[in-house]
Formats: sequence, C-alpha cells, structure tokens
Amino acid sequence: MKLVNYWDDNGALKLGVVVKDRLLDVERMTAGSEAAWTVRSTDDLIGMGDEGLAALAARVEGALRDEALAEASALGLGEARLAPCVARPGKIICVGLNYKKHAEETNSPIPAFPILFNKFANALTAHEAPVRVPTVTAKMDYEAELAIVIGKTAFNVSESDALDYVFGYCAANDLSARDLQLRTSQWLLGKSLDGFCPLGPWLVTADEVGDPNRLEIQSFVNGERRQNSNTSDMIFDCKTIVSYISRHMTLQPGDVILTGTPEGVVMGYPEDRQVYLKAGDRVEIRIEKLGELRNVLID
Repeated sequence: MKLVNYWDDNGALKLGVVVKDRLLDVERMTAGSEAAWTVRSTDDLIGMGDEGLAALAARVEGALRDEALAEASALGLGEARLAPCVARPGKIICVGLNYKKHAEETNSPIPAFPILFNKFANALTAHEAPVRVPTVTAKMDYEAELAIVIGKTAFNVSESDALDYVFGYCAANDLSARDLQLRTSQWLLGKSLDGFCPLGPWLVTADEVGDPNRLEIQSFVNGERRQNSNTSDMIFDCKTIVSYISRHMTLQPGDVILTGTPEGVVMGYPEDRQVYLKAGDRVEIRIEKLGELRNVLID
C-alpha cells in the first residue's frame, strides 16, 4: 500500500491510502471498526505491527468493492495538504558516502564502515511544502535518497533477517548546507537546519517494493536532471545498514534511515561549475516504485 499523512481543515493529522489518483481517508473508510479511533497516522499504524497493516489492507479491499464507501472516503490527491509520510520518528539516522560513484566524485575514500550522522525532527517537511533557504549558508545542496522506515523493534539483527524489520520505504531529500557541513569534522550543523529532510510523497509498504537495492533514483533541479543512478550502487546495501545500526543501538518502529545519495550533487561538480540552490528553485526526487518528492525553495 501507499500511505500518506495529511492535515485536515482543522489542522489534525490524518491517515490516507493512495489508490490510483485518489486518497482514501482511513477514518471515514473504517467507520464502525475497532481500528477507526486508533489509527490517525502512519506512525500509529506502524505501531500496530503486522496485524494493524493486515486489518487496514482488508478494509481497503472492502472499500474498493463498495464504490459508495470508496467515494465517501475519497479526496483528490491535489486537494490534500500532505504531512511528512512519517511524522514522529524517534530517530532519523543518515548514512554518508554510501554510493561508490558519489565517494569518487567527492575524492573521498571508500568507507570501511557505514558513516552515520543524524537529523532531528525540526528538519522534517512534506511533499510540496516550501523549504526556506537559510541565511546562514551560501552552499545549499540536494541529495536524492532512499529512506528505510523501521516496522519492528530491532536489536542485533542479522543481515539475513534485517529486511524483515522494515515496514516500508519512501523518497527523501537530504538537503545539506555544505559550508556548514564542512566547517568542522562533524556534519550535524549542515544537515539539521529547518526543513532539511523532506519525506514523501507517501510511504510504500515493503511488500510493494521488493528488493530495495534495485531501484532507479534521480534528482532534478528546475526540470534539469542532476542525479541518475540505481540503489544497486550502494556500498552498504539496505540489509547491511539495518543490521549494522541495530548492533549499536535499538531501532524502534517508525525510525527512519536515509541510506545515502548517488553522484551528481553540486559539491561533486568542478568548482567553476558549482551552482548551489537558491530561492525559487524547484527540486524533485524520483525513486522507482516510490513516486516523486517535490519542494520549492523560498527566501
């Protein structure tokens, strides 16, 4: 399933399921069921585990057979103001220099272990939400990334079992202020500015994605393609990343892992061709099976 969080007219967070060009409101669709009053977001649904997902899938199937119910539950996708497709992650963990060609373009050695850093909740934003260009940076860059969303508590899991702990995947943009990122040996400041982690447009359950390391991944700025790669170029694949992190800290349902970006970022261009992002630019992240994440930059 494709799942979204969105805001209703009263500013309340709601859960929706995307079917073709329609968004089915779960609260309306499950009226009268036991789940109706407990499932308000993807975060709630993830917390319910496999049983909650199975119950929702059955209800969606029923609604699609009942055209009147489906119609009563539906909004046009363009009518909804989307929220981040995971709204309350306990952790946002990022992997740096995780594509071979990206490491090469930045003249960085291939890492022997995953390079981990983090973002915070203030960085979260949604599909089509405007992102402000901070006055503290002159080098704002884009990074198309596959995001893993954890579905079960994971501690010290093996690589062979690691993907069993994944709820789903979504597109992310690891926006980066390169001047702040490289000011010191710690990357945090350049990675966690407000709005620097768009997630969306929706969260796709793992069963629909299949192998996460066989997906085309691209970014576009003002319609010009900047990145064009495949997640198979990862140095540490998704199962390795989940297993590695779980050996050092417990992963909880709803935690988000950004898995790195391919070549083609501004920082990787020759210095005389580096044109960093500015207000008015439109950035699009496209990942096979996961849709297109779009944001416009503003002053």
